Amino acid sequence: MDEKKKNQLGFIHQFIPSNNSKGNSSTLVLLHGTGGNENDLIPIARVLSPANASILSPLGKVLENGMPRFFRRLSEGVFDIEDLKFRTHELVHFIENASKLYSFDLEHVIAVGYSNGANIASSILLLRPEILSTAILFRPMVPFIPDTLPNLISKNIFMSAGEWDPIVPRQNTEKLFDIFKKAHANISIHWQKSGHELGQEEILAAKEWLSHHIS
Repeated sequence: MDEKKKNQLGFIHQFIPSNNSKGNSSTLVLLHGTGGNENDLIPIARVLSPANASILSPLGKVLENGMPRFFRRLSEGVFDIEDLKFRTHELVHFIENASKLYSFDLEHVIAVGYSNGANIASSILLLRPEILSTAILFRPMVPFIPDTLPNLISKNIFMSAGEWDPIVPRQNTEKLFDIFKKAHANISIHWQKSGHELGQEEILAAKEWLSHHIS
């Protein structure tokens, strides 16, 4: 890949093409947590869809004490809503342009987000749902309360939450679930007996769920 063309997309990122010779595979957009990078979730993506999906993994552009994130926050659990919305549209623009550069189908884009990455993926579903067909959200929080709910009737969403998560209260997870439910999404939630960290069991649960929701 021409590095000059790659750099024009505006995000440092990784792109790994599908091994599917038919050319009709999905693309997993990987969105890391605070302090992560564009390589963090690739092993998880390999478990979710070992060879069949392309992988697009950007590095968050916002720094918090030197740690990459996808949008600013004012304090733990308190988001800068204006920045969140700006960064959401910016990220969607990146995905659209990446689809042209790498020739993947925008009809089959699956977000896989953890923590901060799951929050901006949730924001995409609420602000720009046309860009995603499916989302796997590990440890998400309510990004914001929309004035008007989008119609998510065609969207598949898997949420995974920790029962003892010190960062995301159970009621916040349930509130996000209710928002997506009221927006008519096809949504499932997996409760993990853990804190904020990711566990192998829930990754395998997400893999099983995904196998039933993509062709």
